[in-house]
Amino acid sequence: MTAEPRTLDREAAANGGAPSTTPTPEGPRRRRTVGVRPLGVGVVTLWLSIIVLLPLAALTVASLGDGIGGFWEAITAPGALASLRITVTVSAIVAAVNAVMGTLIAWVLVRDSFPGQGVVNALIDLPFALPTIVASIVLLSLYGPGSPIGVQLNATTWGLVVALAFVTLPFVVRSVQPVLIEADREVEEAAASLGASNWTTFRRIVLPTLGPAILSGTGLAFARAIGEYGSVVLIGGNIPRETQVASQYIQQQIETDRPVNAAAVSVALLLIAFATLLVLRVLSSRSQRREERAP
Repeated sequence: MTAEPRTLDREAAANGGAPSTTPTPEGPRRRRTVGVRPLGVGVVTLWLSIIVLLPLAALTVASLGDGIGGFWEAITAPGALASLRITVTVSAIVAAVNAVMGTLIAWVLVRDSFPGQGVVNALIDLPFALPTIVASIVLLSLYGPGSPIGVQLNATTWGLVVALAFVTLPFVVRSVQPVLIEADREVEEAAASLGASNWTTFRRIVLPTLGPAILSGTGLAFARAIGEYGSVVLIGGNIPRETQVASQYIQQQIETDRPVNAAAVSVALLLIAFATLLVLRVLSSRSQRREERAP
């Protein structure tokens, strides 16, 4: 029992009375981090190449089957431009609507308590699991000819909005909900105790915290909406230059034996989606750096 104190005394005497600073085996161990071996990096790269890169490369090559001039002619054709315009416009409207409603739904699910809350929370994920063609059938039976509620949205732009809002709502809700759960309510209570109104507290304290999550969910909803097909195939009506979205135009080009035109419009959609995701990534990185620099 006295061996350890005597050893420490001898070390202190050898150092002129100062205790030894040599780390002992019982001292704190160096923290280890688990890295990814080169084999893991190679497997991930191979898998991404097979699933993502090779199909995208094949699509790009197919879109250039008639050269750059043919590609430009395909995406600037009146029907292609009209379908792209409708797709982007409706997707932007849907993203904006879901940014508001998705945030409101997330707020109610986190901050309020009511009967059936668990069921509502589970229903939010239903569009993820439900085949989109089933969603189109359901919406057509509700808003199509002979609507039981007297609202007919079949073959209208509003029908497209409702269909796309249905399939993209979970992106915003599930992006905002975790941030609300982790939010510090003491700051809100402090603001309320100082006389701030509910709107002022939300605008000055809550909204800046939720901003990155809302932006991320909205961008994902927009990117999902521009490529949607199943949910709009029935209720949209597929009317050229009125309710025909880009995915339906692509199908039409394939059915009429114009694969190059279909590939060209597909590449245009991919570029729009990639640009959206890139902007989200840049904004997210800036927001993260700003939080790290904050005191």
